[in-house]
Amino acid sequence: MQVKAPDRPAAERPSSRPERRTRAPRATAPRWWRSRKVKGLGYAAPTAVFVAVFFVLPLLLVGQMSLSDWPLLAGDRGVNAPENYTDITASTLFWPAVRFTLLYTVIVTVVLLGLALLLALLVQESRPGAGFFRTVYFLPSALGLASASLLFWGLYSPTTGPLSRILEKLGLVDDPVSFLGTPTSALLSTVFLIVWKFAGFYMLILLVGLQRIPHEVYEAARMDGASRGQIFRSITLPLLRPSLALTLLLCVTGSLLAFDQFFILTKGGPDNSTVTVVQLIYREAFQRLDLGTAAALSIIVLAVLLLLNVLQFRGLRRADES
Repeated sequence: MQVKAPDRPAAERPSSRPERRTRAPRATAPRWWRSRKVKGLGYAAPTAVFVAVFFVLPLLLVGQMSLSDWPLLAGDRGVNAPENYTDITASTLFWPAVRFTLLYTVIVTVVLLGLALLLALLVQESRPGAGFFRTVYFLPSALGLASASLLFWGLYSPTTGPLSRILEKLGLVDDPVSFLGTPTSALLSTVFLIVWKFAGFYMLILLVGLQRIPHEVYEAARMDGASRGQIFRSITLPLLRPSLALTLLLCVTGSLLAFDQFFILTKGGPDNSTVTVVQLIYREAFQRLDLGTAAALSIIVLAVLLLLNVLQFRGLRRADES
């Protein structure tokens, strides 16, 4: 005989459902902060303040200086526009500096990008020793430009530098060689420094672009009987265009703003034959103590760089659309 257990009160019966834990009310953000536009402005505000303080305000100040009589030690003496622009363009060093800067830019751009592309093609494939050579080619770019210029200034010295002594011991020359003694040798010696310094950096950019090209494209071209030259012209160069555009933009801009290497190696000599536009800005500001003409030349350089960048971007867009 089974004895039936007495019924429990409803309050004492075990519940089959798990007890729900009461959560504390979640703190909600204000309505105005939940807006995506306001939140985006909040995230962008620190960068906007940085750009305004360190770029926009100095640019406006340089623009004011370019329109004013502004000696370095006396301050603003009032507006004299457009005297600063006419004075700097009438300077005896202005047009020679422009011609030399353009010549230097063309030589460096052609030699540097050609060598960087060649190095990138050599170390493109994953083969034994490729990583070692990539590192060796890239190492000079880790050195600062001023430090590299001082290093080469010591190497080029005809009295204490090792290069002249090595050439004499090999019997190639009879007298010490002055690598910076003539305008041509000074230009070529500086170009050699820049190529040695930046070839590995541009090689790395082009190498990344080469590795993004699918291998299937090359395999399909080989199956169709395309030669290496045809593959390079029809596949590699078109697909490498974004990386080439980036390296071209960096190389042209950096060459037009060349200062450190010539200031350390040649001081603008011999006979002011290696004076660049940025060196001319330095001379006007800190040797002639005229911030007005220096600011005017800075505005001209900025306008030229903006124009070149716009033309390059338009050319790339047209090439991509075609």
